[in-house]
Amino acid sequence: MKRIVQSVLLLMFMALQGCSDHRLEPLHDNAVILAFGDSLTVGVGAAAEHSYPQVLSQLSGRQVVASGVSGEVSALGRDRLAEELASVQPDLLILLHGGNDILRNRPATDLERNLDAMISMARAQGVQVVLLGVPEKKLFSDAAPLYAELAQRHDLVFIKGLLSGLLRDSAMKSDAVHLNAQGYRALAEGIHDTLQAEGAL
Repeated sequence: MKRIVQSVLLLMFMALQGCSDHRLEPLHDNAVILAFGDSLTVGVGAAAEHSYPQVLSQLSGRQVVASGVSGEVSALGRDRLAEELASVQPDLLILLHGGNDILRNRPATDLERNLDAMISMARAQGVQVVLLGVPEKKLFSDAAPLYAELAQRHDLVFIKGLLSGLLRDSAMKSDAVHLNAQGYRALAEGIHDTLQAEGAL
């Protein structure tokens, strides 16, 4: 009997340890995800129904509010996010922003400061944050280093190479900096897989 009790306790401990590996809180069925960003969030290069927020909503069974503005730089995004958080009141924020700063050679320190402010703003309101890395303005580039630094600083779930990999694949792109329908679906699937792996779904 003692051995059975010990075995049960061991199994319970292992289950708890497994749960602790998840870095996101589960999203209930009525949870709202805010997809915040620029033209990649809008879905430029594909029909609206093929944008990554639309596909992610279908995959996750959760409401995904698409809040993207084409051409937006991070300074404007920082100001806009405050309004969106108040209006949408999301449970989770997917932050995919900064590409226009990088394309326009804006100072990396400004981009990092603006993204830091966005993350802190969401966290202060109890909103979970998933950060996606945006590639540097170089051929075959990986995510700009500042994204990993922000993820480490804030202990975020960080999707580092997904977007960079898709933008290196011509079959996934509609032009030099935007995805096509196939690319946006792959982006949504990668985000969905991460949400599942981290315990949100």
